[in-house]
Amino acid sequence: MGDVFSITLFTLGVALLSTVLILPGGVALGWLLARRRWPGKALVETLVALPLVVPPVATGLVLLKLFGRRGMIGAFLENTLGFPVVFTWKAVVLATAVMSFPLLVRTARVAFEEVDARLEQAARTLGASPWRVFWRVTLPLVGPALRRGMAFAAATAVGEFAVTLFLSRPEWTTLSTLIYRHLGRPGAANLDAAMVLATLLMALALLAFVAIDPPERHKAHA
Repeated sequence: MGDVFSITLFTLGVALLSTVLILPGGVALGWLLARRRWPGKALVETLVALPLVVPPVATGLVLLKLFGRRGMIGAFLENTLGFPVVFTWKAVVLATAVMSFPLLVRTARVAFEEVDARLEQAARTLGASPWRVFWRVTLPLVGPALRRGMAFAAATAVGEFAVTLFLSRPEWTTLSTLIYRHLGRPGAANLDAAMVLATLLMALALLAFVAIDPPERHKAHA
């Protein structure tokens, strides 16, 4: 029971940390995709969406190649900065961030596209700088949608499995990988344990979603 409790806390911590880490980049990229035209935009859109459409095994292999000790990024991080990634808790955060990032970007992009440009223009005619318009007008307007995007990202991170399995070790077990290990063992007891853990995992995903984007907010905006 103690192991399950610590694994649950670790799963929640990873999900929340990965969501916080992808928030600035997700919002910025969503704004760029919605408001600007630039060379390579279509390519970036495709790359961001790839984790949602390619098999997770492929995503895991790519990350392992890039962030492994001999990888292009991993070798630099470990040898230069003393910051190993693969097979540490940081690899679990990386895996969940990569898989949830497209959801946040897509939500942010749609939100920025739906903002009434006349409201921003009115603020600019009153002398507000572009940065002030963004913080005082645009961001509050897209705030509810961004919270939904964060909620989707956190819920996805809670249940992420395949990529995490590639990059982590048993000591950095999440609930999803624990379920997988129970299912890999024979016996009705392991199946029952997997079912209980699956129920717990779904409850945590719902909790993460509701905590970030509570239903009361939707009633307030209705």
